Amino acid sequence: MKKQTAGRDSLGEFAPKFAELNDDVLFGEVWSREDKLSLRDRSLVTICIFMGKGLVDSSLKYHLINAKNNGITKEEMAEIITHAAFYAGWPNAWAVFNMAKEVYQDSDEKESHGGMFGIGNPNTAFAQYFIGNSYLKPLTNPEETSLFLANVTFEPRCRNNWHIHHSTKGGGQILVCVDGEGWYQEEGKDAQSLKPGDVVTIPANVKHWHGAKKDSWFSHIAIEVPGENTNNEWCEPVSDEEYDKLGE
Repeated sequence: MKKQTAGRDSLGEFAPKFAELNDDVLFGEVWSREDKLSLRDRSLVTICIFMGKGLVDSSLKYHLINAKNNGITKEEMAEIITHAAFYAGWPNAWAVFNMAKEVYQDSDEKESHGGMFGIGNPNTAFAQYFIGNSYLKPLTNPEETSLFLANVTFEPRCRNNWHIHHSTKGGGQILVCVDGEGWYQEEGKDAQSLKPGDVVTIPANVKHWHGAKKDSWFSHIAIEVPGENTNNEWCEPVSDEEYDKLGE
């Protein structure tokens, strides 16, 4: 389970002991006992308790998001709230439903993108090199093969920075477009419009960028071509001025 820091972030200076108990005991010890009760089931119990006590503030929203991340689907959440309504009260159920709709609506929109491989998880590890939100769905395990493939999904207007796949021999990258519409551009050349079925071969040591069009989500499979002395150099962002000059 991801280490919790909400207590220290919010109350670390004002109430350090409470913050410690919240982060290290409640979430660090109690929630982490997955051998006794799974995170999914702990989320279910917590939602029902909050609902029964009529606690429908930002704390409940956090736990609804946590429940979604712990594997409780939209359909299951609707059934949980419906069942608990008969014990916790109808007004409480309405309040929780309104909050759950907001939490799961965002999930529904994202899950409809990504093509046949799915959208994956937020690409947080490389977020600093993207304008907008991107998502990553690994398709191969780097520990099992030298050829790494991943489905990368960009929200509308999202694009990565200019970058270069360096290599002294071999290397580079191949993009296989699977969903939506996007752009690919090499330095000094016009941008290339992309749609499902298009394949882009990116030579090593060539500066380029790729991403979604203004009004479309976009997904491509990124294939890292094996080579010698390979490394990736991230360069400057693609500015709004550059991006907005592109046609459709």
